[in-house]
Amino acid sequence: METKTWAIFLMLFVTFLTSIAQLFYKIGAMRLEFNFLSIITNYFLIAGIAIYAVGAVLFVIGLKHGEVSVLYPIIATSYIWVNLLSKYLLDENLNIYKWLGIIFIFAGVSLIGFKSRKKDIIKYTEAV
Repeated sequence: METKTWAIFLMLFVTFLTSIAQLFYKIGAMRLEFNFLSIITNYFLIAGIAIYAVGAVLFVIGLKHGEVSVLYPIIATSYIWVNLLSKYLLDENLNIYKWLGIIFIFAGVSLIGFKSRKKDIIKYTEAV
């Protein structure tokens, strides 16, 4: 099965969505009081759950149109999104170790994607 390019971009979008959902969870958790009414009226938690649900549906759609071995490693980019978004939206610190981690994650996902796509290109040219 060949992985469609739009499925790769869909997975990137899914990781962005789920990272946004995690930020909503964090904001909701900071406002959380430990009683049932506080949980069901916490709009940040509810928004986080809804965004995760949309991400799950899009994730399944993406998997339908590509190889798991190509698409699933893209989920690791959520670590990059969370770090960058929390830096700019929650004013959290990004130290040198986090930046190195971001670089390694990006390099690893790129290598996995490139090697897999290169194999597809070789198969295609041999078939023609």
